[in-house]
Amino acid sequence: MTTTERKLLTADDLLRLYAQGVRGELIRGVLYETMSAGQEHGEIVMRLGYRLMAFIDPRKLGRLVASDSGVWLERDPDTVREPDIAYFSAEKIPPGVRVTGYAEVAPDLVVEIRSPGDSRREINDKARMWLSYGVGLVWVVHPDTRTVDLHRGGHSVAVLTEDDFLDGLEALPGFTCPVREIFDL
Repeated sequence: MTTTERKLLTADDLLRLYAQGVRGELIRGVLYETMSAGQEHGEIVMRLGYRLMAFIDPRKLGRLVASDSGVWLERDPDTVREPDIAYFSAEKIPPGVRVTGYAEVAPDLVVEIRSPGDSRREINDKARMWLSYGVGLVWVVHPDTRTVDLHRGGHSVAVLTEDDFLDGLEALPGFTCPVREIFDL
């Protein structure tokens, strides 16, 4: 093997590495380690996750997961990405079905929260990547500007301010939340 070649990892390799304390994503077999994004990021995940769970659970609409759950998007070479929050409808992962590894279907809704090290272009490229795998709705949260970019296939990006409302649209019909509430400490 030359110095420019590297061994591609599999989704199973990634699970084993996680058990050893290595956190990251696979993109076509290449490991990209991820780091903690900080307090503000975590608080936004919890505030929005709480509101989503309060809507989803009583209605038995599906499942909500956090970033380290992972979604297996491609095989051979494997791609496993970690959205900050993902919602899977009960149609995609039926109640009672135990998922012990990575989900192998695209979520209905993905939330990505811009970390301090992310450029606006990188995070919007990630949103387009999710759409290309069949995710119906992506919310990109920007803590610095207190805005949310709403991405849907075939539509232009809508920018929501803290005076607007998040809407689940077709991905999570009936869900709404004031954007301001996900930022208020």
